[in-house]
Amino acid sequence: MSRGDAAARRLYVWEDAVVAPRDRSLVPFRQLQALVDHVWAGEGLRWPPRVRPLPRQARATMARATRLSIEAPAALPSWVLLHELAHAMTSTAEGGTDGHGPDFVGLYARLLVRYARLPETLVAETLAAAGIAWNRDARPAFL
Repeated sequence: MSRGDAAARRLYVWEDAVVAPRDRSLVPFRQLQALVDHVWAGEGLRWPPRVRPLPRQARATMARATRLSIEAPAALPSWVLLHELAHAMTSTAEGGTDGHGPDFVGLYARLLVRYARLPETLVAETLAAAGIAWNRDARPAFL
């Protein structure tokens, strides 16, 4: 198992324990682009990624993102959309990414606090308890 895989697994366990139980919203595909646009603009960014249908053969993937697009199924929990937005924000036009590293987690944490209204202290304390490194000062990769 590579270091990136271990970081991703720790984050997924944290999400299942901390985030998913507190944000049970499910957003239909037809509303996802409006939410992407809202969050992107709220973060002071221009040219948001476009939402596209997730290919049917992607059975083990909830959603995926690059700087330019987010692929999603017919409906998506809002916290998963925020996770994918953090990936889009930490991806460069050249395809570089922070994966699930400290910059990604820092942006994701900020989005969870701001848009999913999770308490900042809860996020900070549970990330620390889970041993997940994060950069509180992370900024999008393309600024």
